[in-house]
Amino acid sequence: MTLPLFVLLLLVVAASAYVAARARATASVGGDRRKLTSLPNSYGLNAAFAAAIPALGLIVVWLLLGRVSTQTEIFAFFRPLAERPQLLIAISALLAVGGFAYGIARATPGFRARIAAERWILVLLISAASVAILTTLGIILSMLFETANFFGKYSWTEFFFGLTWSPDFRGNSQLGLLPLLWGTLYISLVALLVSVPVGLLAAIYMSEYANPRFRSFAKPAIEVLAGIPTIVYGLFALITVGPVLRDWFAIPMGLGESGSSVMTAGLVMGVMLIPFVSSLSDDIINSVPQSLRDGSLGLGATPSETIRRVVLPAALPGIVGAVLLAASRAIGETMIVVLGAGAAAAQFKEGIGEVVNPFQAMTTITVKIVSQLTGDTDFAAPETLVAFALGLTLFVFTLGLNVLALYIVRKYREQYE
Repeated sequence: MTLPLFVLLLLVVAASAYVAARARATASVGGDRRKLTSLPNSYGLNAAFAAAIPALGLIVVWLLLGRVSTQTEIFAFFRPLAERPQLLIAISALLAVGGFAYGIARATPGFRARIAAERWILVLLISAASVAILTTLGIILSMLFETANFFGKYSWTEFFFGLTWSPDFRGNSQLGLLPLLWGTLYISLVALLVSVPVGLLAAIYMSEYANPRFRSFAKPAIEVLAGIPTIVYGLFALITVGPVLRDWFAIPMGLGESGSSVMTAGLVMGVMLIPFVSSLSDDIINSVPQSLRDGSLGLGATPSETIRRVVLPAALPGIVGAVLLAASRAIGETMIVVLGAGAAAAQFKEGIGEVVNPFQAMTTITVKIVSQLTGDTDFAAPETLVAFALGLTLFVFTLGLNVLALYIVRKYREQYE
């Protein structure tokens, strides 16, 4: 029997358990439902949950551990189990039959079936809530173990403090993090310099000055930018923004002759981030109590003075959190960087002028993660395993920004509520 067919059979068994337990509970009191402790439907739900949840839960856990065991050596113990689906079906069938019998046996007048059914529902809710936690744990573990394999083959000091990124699958690689980290931070900084002022000013206008009719049109129009695929932004950077910056600025100023540059990717990425900053800041500004505005205006302050000295200070923690979240989004971007900034790492040996030149082509950590894991590569080679070290570094960095954003919002928000 195949696993999909068995799952379908489990659902049939659960439905049968529902009908049988409901009928048995009703028959045990001679059809007088008033003598039952719970409604007949509760007896049926308890039996159905008992027959289905343990068996389906085992199947999900078994399959997940089996898939993980093929990717990570730490779970290799589960690999033989994952390769025996018939054993999984047999154990799940026993659980389903046991749950069916348990549900039918407990369909008695004195059994509090409603409470039992609520407990099964609680198990489902806890399982759903645990998905995010387990997913994060799985990501961290997979990154940690593969990163450990990488540092077993490559010096961690050369990785964290190396100034050259030059992978070579023949064994002469220089895998320094700093060129990629500099490119990531530089492009993200340019993007924030574009998105934060524009997004914040747009949020102030829409929340404090715009009439409801204009706001109902302008805010959805700005948020459309968030729905555009990043590959489209990348094509826009490659075809339009890059050539314009090259012909109008880079070449006349003697700063470069390439359309792929930090400025190209940063400008386009900044446009992409405008709706993130604008929408979050708009919601935060609107959450400032109206009484603060009324008090300021009542004391003789102008609307602009009220915004500068009352509204923005009150909303500042939330705005800072929005900016940090936008920074996390910028750091993790890939497609815009590939098409707009190129794939060449910053070269510190060429001098500080080339490194800080905004019209110089650079790349980021995310781009190199993709490039090191694509193509016909040896997965055990340091040049491939370095992608996991880069991913773990990026994960820690963005996680720190998110934690900092949440800390700022939670620490300073209450004083204005």
